[in-house]
Amino acid sequence: MRVTHLSLTDFRNYRTAEVTLAAGANLFVGRNGQGKTNLVESLGYLSTLGSHRVSSDQAMIRQGAESAIVRTRIQHDGRELLVELQLNRGSANRAQVNRSAIKTRELPRYFSSVLFAPEDLALVRGEPSIRRRFVDQLLVQRNPRFAGVLSDYERVLKQRNTLLKSARASGVKENQLGTLEIWDERLVALGSELVDARLDLIARLTDPLTTAYRSVAGDDHHPRLIPLLTVRGAEVEDADDGGPADAVTDSSGVATVDAFRQALAAVRRKELDRGLTLIGPHRDDVLFELNGLPAKGYASHGESWSFALALKLASAELLRRESNTGDPVLILDDVFAELDQARRRMLATAVEGYEQVLITAAVFDDVPDGLTAHTVRIEAGAVVDGTPENAEKEKGETDG
Repeated sequence: MRVTHLSLTDFRNYRTAEVTLAAGANLFVGRNGQGKTNLVESLGYLSTLGSHRVSSDQAMIRQGAESAIVRTRIQHDGRELLVELQLNRGSANRAQVNRSAIKTRELPRYFSSVLFAPEDLALVRGEPSIRRRFVDQLLVQRNPRFAGVLSDYERVLKQRNTLLKSARASGVKENQLGTLEIWDERLVALGSELVDARLDLIARLTDPLTTAYRSVAGDDHHPRLIPLLTVRGAEVEDADDGGPADAVTDSSGVATVDAFRQALAAVRRKELDRGLTLIGPHRDDVLFELNGLPAKGYASHGESWSFALALKLASAELLRRESNTGDPVLILDDVFAELDQARRRMLATAVEGYEQVLITAAVFDDVPDGLTAHTVRIEAGAVVDGTPENAEKEKGETDG
């Protein structure tokens, strides 16, 4: 799979932009703050339904505009698709494929990309919510149906929390307990499906993660992903959720749906006291390990960077193995500036087999020669198409 053309209207700092892209490596180069990342952010959104930089869609709409449009032509096996997304300030977002309307959450069915950026260091060092988001986005890319499952789970969770808060404020009434049990069943059904899907995904990432880490770090530090499940007794510190949940009775060997029910029963009194759903996939985490130690708190900056990068490369490899639409588009946003010469070469080798790689850089010389054949210069929200012939000219013209 590859993008042949990208068109933006009122997206970030672009009033309009038209970019033709080639197979293989495409380099966007220009000083910081000119709009390089905005280009690749738009493509990342199409496949993950989110930005790697902000949590709100509104930030991606140019100031003063009511909507932003991302339009791409995508090619695979001689077939071309026109994929369009409209982000709106005052109404629901809209999407089309070949001019036919689709649900926005169906976009990952038609376009797949994996984006790595400096912000992804938070996967290793940040809060559990960041790791949950990473896992769920990859889950949706592998099977877009899970966008609906996640949405339904969030809706049920919100309703259940509202009921718990009401019960805490007014004193528990018999009819509230009956209603709570109804929401319990929906929470258990949807939550168990998410937990099992995440476990399967984490297991499938194990081998490609080991290979990818070795390819970018040059060493095997035995990277591991260990699920931490609140329905099976894990205590997860989560600043977004008001602290850790109390551990529940160990339920190893029990089916997830049964473990979930048991765990809810065990914390019922505490949930009523706090007015909050204390267990479930919305509070789970994934422990990242290197050499048997938690990467968070023990890994060096370089090791943390290598782990996060390897995790994204492993994701791309997994999508590549399972997809009927070919390779995902691999996006490396301002990555090479963080690497020494040896690791730049290793990364270039690791990505050279992908059908299309999009790279952003502030300094042309940071990027290995094999990845600069098609260069596009960005200046103040304006796109200047480059060619292989002018690649050398770009050297020295950019600065940090």
